[in-house]
Amino acid sequence: MPIDTDAAAAVDQAHRREWAFVLAATVRLVRDFDLAEECVQDAYARALTEWAAHGVPAKPGAWLTTVARRRGLDLLRRDATMQRALPMLVTDQADDTAELALAELDSASAIPDDRLRLISTCCHPALAREARVALTLRLVCGVTTAEVARAFLTSESTMAARITRAKKKIAVARIPYRVPSVRELPDRLDAICAVIHLLFTTGHTAPSGDALVRADLVGRALQLARMMQALVPDDPSVTGLLALILLTDARRAARVDAEGRLCTLEHQDRSRWDRAAIAEGIALVKTALPHTDRYTLQAAIAAVHDEAPSWAETDWREITGLYALLLRIWPAPVARLNHAVAVGLSGNPSRALTLLDALAAEPSLATYGYLEASRAAFLTQLGRTTEAARAYESALLLTENTIERAHLESRLTDLTA
Repeated sequence: MPIDTDAAAAVDQAHRREWAFVLAATVRLVRDFDLAEECVQDAYARALTEWAAHGVPAKPGAWLTTVARRRGLDLLRRDATMQRALPMLVTDQADDTAELALAELDSASAIPDDRLRLISTCCHPALAREARVALTLRLVCGVTTAEVARAFLTSESTMAARITRAKKKIAVARIPYRVPSVRELPDRLDAICAVIHLLFTTGHTAPSGDALVRADLVGRALQLARMMQALVPDDPSVTGLLALILLTDARRAARVDAEGRLCTLEHQDRSRWDRAAIAEGIALVKTALPHTDRYTLQAAIAAVHDEAPSWAETDWREITGLYALLLRIWPAPVARLNHAVAVGLSGNPSRALTLLDALAAEPSLATYGYLEASRAAFLTQLGRTTEAARAYESALLLTENTIERAHLESRLTDLTA
């Protein structure tokens, strides 16, 4: 039977927009992550045929949630596993009926408490940091285990085992499936912010594929950041994170030109930047800036870029100063790399190259193509074209995104032509 393309497109869109909402609502009912995933996958598979035959429902998320939850109840009743599953997740408000006016659910407008429960459970301090991130990518974002494994540079079997262990720990430790209280939040905010930031950076520049941006991950990260900011509006890290996402994503429309080629910040058409997002982000930065946490400082750096009328008018002195502050509290290799690039762009390519070369031994940057690409740019500026060509070749070996590869190949061709 041929696939109905309209139905398939609607299911694909619903997966990107509704996955976390549907899974979270189903977990709350069946209280078993594996069973909930199975039910949600069944709901999406059923949607392909039902929507092709009867049309796409007005509220796809509500339809999928109803089907997944009813499937969950059927399995629990048929297999007599209710008592086995119930202890696995504790909720403040037990709910064992599928009839919760699901037709009225609208994930675009309702307060998405279930998704907050899901991410809070995944980010519980009892879990190891890597397990929190992996579990959130898998459950909150619907990213496949193979894709999570690639993000962690490990095998699919290793990652599958890690995710399974995390799920089991949630069950054994009886970690509550709920939004934590204000008293409990401090132990989780750092992990939640780190997860949201990773989701955003992964979506902002996709590690592989033909698209530069994974809009689904960016959108989900923005949603989660807004949820957390609404939950703890006075927390500077959460406010700074939301500002960082807004100010960085505001440039999205200008990052690729009409021919699909990458446009670096220097060559972007700034009239295409989202000025409303920039204004919102700058206001949030001003609110958070008395506190110099890593996200607020990164947001302040993004704000300097966004406020510059042109590339030539960028205040590199302020940017390098902000990076110096950032490195005092967050001396991560990627922050040191970005600081080195700022030093070079402020007029000191030799110093930048020295700083970049010092990062060559960092294990976490061994497969990070931006290090070699940055070296290549400053080597070119210093007239060391043979070394620059080799650096571009190394960067290409570490880059899988099609648009980024085309950009690097163009730079390499310009050098060797």
